[in-house]
Formats: sequence, structure tokens, C-alpha cells
Amino acid sequence: MTSTPEAHIGDATLGKAADENFPVAPFFLPRAWRDDLMAVYGFARLVDDIGDGDLAPGGADARHLGLEPEQSDDRLTMLDAFETDLHRVFATTGEEPRHPLLRNLRPTVRRRALTPAPFLGLIEANRQDQKIRRYGTYAELAAYCELSANPVGRLVLALTGTASPERIRRSDAVCTALQIVEHLQDVAEDLERDRIYLPAEDMERFRVTESDLAAPSAGASVRALIAYEAQRASELLKEGPPLVGSVNGRLKLLLAGFVGGGRSALTAISAAGFDVLPGPPKPTKPSLLREVGIVLRRARGER
Repeated sequence: MTSTPEAHIGDATLGKAADENFPVAPFFLPRAWRDDLMAVYGFARLVDDIGDGDLAPGGADARHLGLEPEQSDDRLTMLDAFETDLHRVFATTGEEPRHPLLRNLRPTVRRRALTPAPFLGLIEANRQDQKIRRYGTYAELAAYCELSANPVGRLVLALTGTASPERIRRSDAVCTALQIVEHLQDVAEDLERDRIYLPAEDMERFRVTESDLAAPSAGASVRALIAYEAQRASELLKEGPPLVGSVNGRLKLLLAGFVGGGRSALTAISAAGFDVLPGPPKPTKPSLLREVGIVLRRARGER
């Protein structure tokens, strides 16, 4: 029997986990946790792909959401349909979710008693991406990260039954830092999409113009701006070791992987001389492992 692209509609989306700065569902976790984390990742990755226009060609995602294939390029319509299908995940009656990745999410939602709010936040962040392409202040960017990044950390804590107000506060700081790091890596790619996630107030302070960001490589002013934003992310990541130290077992390793991933990405940005314009500086595996070790030592109170 010949398989169809629709039979593997989620494969390409889930396969992007290998390209993230941090391990999404590493082997050392219990199988149930890995399955739940990948179900949540599938949702988050697909909603970002809708918002970025990175869906697989052919319109299969649109068809699964009850739309015509040519509507794949209408991002707001796709996001609306995706949100409608998300509500089916949480409904106790009526039809099951239409999209395979959302059908896969439903058992996780029920098993872990997840709430809609974090998922809706991720959808709203991608709606915002269609309407807002520049951020005047860091406060505005942080509010965007509250929608685009912080829900992911909150979902990890909910999945593992470890959420508390203090852990959520620290997780929010780490997730905002990871989002800033990703923005720094993707300055050139985002600009091609007519998006800038560097606060305008900071660009003005360092005398950086949009044409400077479009150059093949960064001048001194751009490098200084990137270094400034990287330091801001580094300060937020300092909430990581206390968060890691507050949990036990394999979850400690998972969270250390997230924090270490951010730290190693910042190391890569620094090693590139803060010139992110030729392409995203990527962390190496040895760097990631080294940074995870540092995070674990600091979580134990060592230097």
C-alpha cells in the first residue's frame, strides 16, 4: 500500500525538533514524558510554521483544518481555523480535532489536565506577527515573549506536575531569554520577512538603522547592539540554575538542557563577534554539554 503525504502530515513538523537550540524530548526522559513533550512541540512548531508561512507545500494542513488548499497562504485564516480545531481538543462533546497533530495532542491534554490558555497564547503571538512587525521598546517585546515563549515553559511544568508560582516566574525569565536569543540568531532571516525583534529604542541608542541590518555583515554599531541584547538574555538566564535546582530527577536534566541550550547559543553568538547577519550562529554539541554541566553545578550551589 502506498503511503500518502497526508499520512505523514506531522512528520516534517516534528522533525524540526532536531534543529532547536535545546533538546525537546531527550532519550533519558520517561517514554510518557517524551510523548507528551513531542505532542506539545508538534502544536507549537505547527502554529509557528503557519505564522511564518513555512507549511509543507500541497495544502494538506489547510485541508485538515477544513479549508481549501489555496488558503494555506492566508495566515490569519489558517490561525483562526487552527484555533477552532484547538477548541475541539478541549471539548468533551462533539467532533474530534481534524488536524493529526491536534488529535495527537488530545490524550496529553486529558492525561495532564492542561488548560487552553498557554496554547491560545502561542496562537495569539503568531497573529501578532501578522500585524506588528516592529517593537518600540523592550517592554513591548517582553509582552510579545509572554505570548510567544513563556507558555512553552509553563506547559513543561504542567506536563511534569511541578508548576508553582516561583517556578513559573523563573521559567518565564528563561523562556523570554531563549526567545531573545532566537531573535538574535535570526536577525537577517526575520528582516527578509519584514520583521525586526530588536527594540527601536535600542537601535536608536546604538545608532543602528534597518539598512545596517540588511548588510552582508555587521558593522561595529550592529555588533554593539547585538552584544547588548545578548547580555540582557544572559541576565535572564541566571534564573535558570535556581529553577533547575528546585526540581529533581530527570526533569532537572531536561530543564538544564533548556538553560544550557540558551547559554551555548549565546556563546556561539559571542564567538561570531556578535555578527549575526551572515547567518545564525549555531551552538556545537560539545558547547551544549559543557553549558549543561555548568548549569547543573550552579543548581547545586557550586561555582
